[in-house]
Amino acid sequence: MTPPSTHLAPALPGRLDAPEPGWSTEADVVVIGSGIAGLTAALRLRDSVGKVLLVTKDVLAAGSTQWAQGGIAAALGPGDTPAEHEVDTLVAGAGACDVEAVRVLVTEGPDAVRELISLGTNFDHHDGELSLTREGGHHRDRIAHAGGDATGAEIQRALIAAVAAAPEIEVIQHALALDLQLAADGGVAGVTLHVMGEGQHDGVGAVRCRAVVLAAGGFGQVFSASTNPSVSTGDGMALALRAGAALRDLEFVQFHPTVMYLGPDSTGQQPLISEAVRGEGAFLVDFEGNRLMAGVHPLADLAPRDVVAKAITRRMMETGRPHMWLDARHLGAEFWEQRFPTILATCRLHGVDPSTDLIPVAPAHHFASGGVATDLWGRTSVPGLYATGEVACSGVHGANRLASNSLLEGLVFSRRIAEVLPSELRPWAPAVEDARVPGLVDPEARSQLQGVMTDLVGVLRSAAGLVAAAEVLAELGQRGSATPATPSWETTNLVAVSTALALAALLREETRGSHWRDDFAERDDLRFGGGHVDVRLVDGRATTHFVAAPATDPSVVKGA
Repeated sequence: MTPPSTHLAPALPGRLDAPEPGWSTEADVVVIGSGIAGLTAALRLRDSVGKVLLVTKDVLAAGSTQWAQGGIAAALGPGDTPAEHEVDTLVAGAGACDVEAVRVLVTEGPDAVRELISLGTNFDHHDGELSLTREGGHHRDRIAHAGGDATGAEIQRALIAAVAAAPEIEVIQHALALDLQLAADGGVAGVTLHVMGEGQHDGVGAVRCRAVVLAAGGFGQVFSASTNPSVSTGDGMALALRAGAALRDLEFVQFHPTVMYLGPDSTGQQPLISEAVRGEGAFLVDFEGNRLMAGVHPLADLAPRDVVAKAITRRMMETGRPHMWLDARHLGAEFWEQRFPTILATCRLHGVDPSTDLIPVAPAHHFASGGVATDLWGRTSVPGLYATGEVACSGVHGANRLASNSLLEGLVFSRRIAEVLPSELRPWAPAVEDARVPGLVDPEARSQLQGVMTDLVGVLRSAAGLVAAAEVLAELGQRGSATPATPSWETTNLVAVSTALALAALLREETRGSHWRDDFAERDDLRFGGGHVDVRLVDGRATTHFVAAPATDPSVVKGA
């Protein structure tokens, strides 16, 4: 398979340009990120590895987990089985899932959710039984939720309370992880941080450690509009790439079909209208009132997210309209107030009452199905570096994440890391002199980067657009910034991840799941099958290669 031409493999910084560390500390394990994945990893490791240091870019509750509305998926209901959950996940993943990873997810998922309950997570119940609902791609009611539509916030609350009650876990908030410090064998020797004016330390420092667990979330700020919070700038993925790890399947970017449309100039974090609203009976219509998903897929409005997002985008392109509509008026005001109080308040804040008005919706960036390549135990190719949650590519999501599998992934694979890491702890090793070429990108490049990525590497892609995007990114990457600071570090990370994403999307010449090429409109199992696109830094340049893998059983994924 021919890689992109050399001029599209631009030079990227081998490390972030930053001041020499002005302070130092040490911990056996550093966990980077405080969503469900990071908090679970820290809690699970605290009794078995010595000192655990939990690092978070903002406050503990500032990541993506708190914004998860719909819930967490697991086979917990009467008649449901992990095998059925597995089939739904594989179908949504469109032939690109790692079947063994999916099996791990669905078989270990129920016990993992029960552990959340034992930690004090207050999921919704009805008549004494756990309330379960359905979302896109699921054939069973298996989505556990809390506070109606505040599941992530409740899980985050319970996990933070557990961390606060664990004196074995040290927490540093307002800390941006810059780069790994590497030992002579290329493995983890430490990590550099910038603590942003808060906490025990201030400025750039170094943490000597024996292992790092990356749980740093996704890269939502690559695009102009996203459901992700502002802290999601791809820092963990960029750090891993610079350390020698592979980024896998970045081209599989999930665009949530029902994000509230706030106008053509609205940027940054956008309001999500959970798929659970459609799970309760809402449906999509166009400007003429026609049902959008009728006849498109057997599950209609509850088809996998890529199917629904593509249907909305096609109708927008056909009609020249900037959005479509979600009709949930028949659910009634009382139901809205009890089941979706958070979404209701958000809609009303923007002048829409969903019990009487149609909700304007359009696809927007939501989730990275790809990330740092790991095995089934969260190990990366860098000795001592593990990854879990959205920052990782465990193989469970394939080409399109099944609704509400993301919280479950972070939970399950963090537990698995905690099973193996204690016996794999590296000996303390000194960091060698860092020969990687440092660099920074001017933070003024950020808005242009987001515009290019949205226009050319968004929902609909083509070779011409991807080449143009890669060329612009290469030019932006040469805009040096003389000031090492959070804006320039974040922008440098965004350039690195965006470049990897564009090159991966260019190499995959097919349409599969959430990767939609208008110049290669069909899925190509002969060329791509269940294989992966990996991006690495080779001699300082982002390079792509295809990793062949056995295709998922076609009988399982037929029609996905």
